[in-house]
Amino acid sequence: MEVVEQKPSSGYGKPPWVFRGSALYQLHLVKAEKAQACIPKEFKLVQAFGYTLGGFFLASYEDSPAGVFDELVVIAGLVWNRPTSCAWATKVYVNSDEACNHGRKEVGLPSEKARFSKTIEAISRQPRGIMSEFSDMIGINDMFFNPKDHMNVQVTKVKCLDQADSCNISLTSAVAVPALSWMGPAIKMSLPSFSGGTMYNPNLLKYSCQIECRVQAVQPMKVSSAMPLTNGDKDQSLEDHRANSLVVGDDQNDRQNLINYVMLSKPILALKFNQMRMQVEAPIVLSQCSKSSETSVSSVPLSNIERFV
Repeated sequence: MEVVEQKPSSGYGKPPWVFRGSALYQLHLVKAEKAQACIPKEFKLVQAFGYTLGGFFLASYEDSPAGVFDELVVIAGLVWNRPTSCAWATKVYVNSDEACNHGRKEVGLPSEKARFSKTIEAISRQPRGIMSEFSDMIGINDMFFNPKDHMNVQVTKVKCLDQADSCNISLTSAVAVPALSWMGPAIKMSLPSFSGGTMYNPNLLKYSCQIECRVQAVQPMKVSSAMPLTNGDKDQSLEDHRANSLVVGDDQNDRQNLINYVMLSKPILALKFNQMRMQVEAPIVLSQCSKSSETSVSSVPLSNIERFV
């Protein structure tokens, strides 16, 4: 297997590329049969009981090689690269031309330009729910909140600018703002990912994101999508749409329906990355992949090895 480094785009300069800001990483249970449809046959899907882990990564960058911009990465599932697993992004939406072009050509991402609109509304009382009632039972609400605390309700709407892409997604989060704010412990983590196989970069790639941040477990975002449905319904919630989200059609429609299915599937965990510093390494080109699903795809930097036979 021949391993080749990608050449950096002129606007981004030489890798690694550093991004600073905040993000929300939300994991969803995605049916394996649906996720497999957009994952290259060279990769084996990580699954259990018919499901894989997908979801999305919603980031707001305050400083980056492309300046200030927003990004929504839709993750179809996890694929094996033994001894670990890597995420596979089925679509990336950004509101920066430079970030879109760089993602397409250099990182092999299925990037599209989109419009991000954000609204924030403060409400005076914390809504009641199962988690809040449980917190009352064990007494931790009184430790961190008082009656003067409020909720910030943020709605982020993402609409693709490409007419062929019908993405129109709304993400709503309600985050408590306590009197004593704590952004979580400082951690370091690595998020390896596969990419490529697109019209802009047909090679299969692997790249790594090294993240330093303060992490919090938060309530999952509520996702809704305006879908081009035949029954004329408007925005649909997860419960209304989950069973009908993947329908038979051409490749473009199938991919768009899969994106909506992933976004509307059942959330199991949401993590907020505060004070985030993300370093993205240069992608590695995997010019030949193993045909055996039991053999990992090699991904060794060029400085360590030049050629596999």
